[in-house]
Amino acid sequence: MYTFVIVIHMIVSLLLITVILIQQGRGGGLLESISGIESLFGTKTNAFLTRTTAILATLFIITCLGLTFLSVQRSKSLMERTGIVSSPSAPQTTSPVQGKTTGETNQQPSQ
Repeated sequence: MYTFVIVIHMIVSLLLITVILIQQGRGGGLLESISGIESLFGTKTNAFLTRTTAILATLFIITCLGLTFLSVQRSKSLMERTGIVSSPSAPQTTSPVQGKTTGETNQQPSQ
C-alpha cells in the first residue's frame, strides 16, 4: 500500500509541475512556446488548466497526508500495532548451566 501511494504521489507531482509550467503567467510560460496547445484544448485552455491544477493540487495534498499516516503506522513496532503490552512480573535471566530463561534472579546451581 505504501509503495502504491508513493507511485501515485510521484505521478501527481510530475503532472502538477507540467500543468503549472504550461499555464500562461506574466512571463508567458511554456504555453507560448508550444503553439499547438490551444488547438488541443480549444478556446477554454486557461479554464481547463486552472481546473486541472486545482484537482492535481488536491490529489497532491491527499497523497501527502496519506503518506504521513502510512509512515507513522510503519514506524510503530509490532507490539504497538497489535495493542499487546507486556509487563513482566519478574525479571528474566538466563541460567548459566541450562541456557534457559527463568523467572528467577541469578540463582547459582547447587553442587
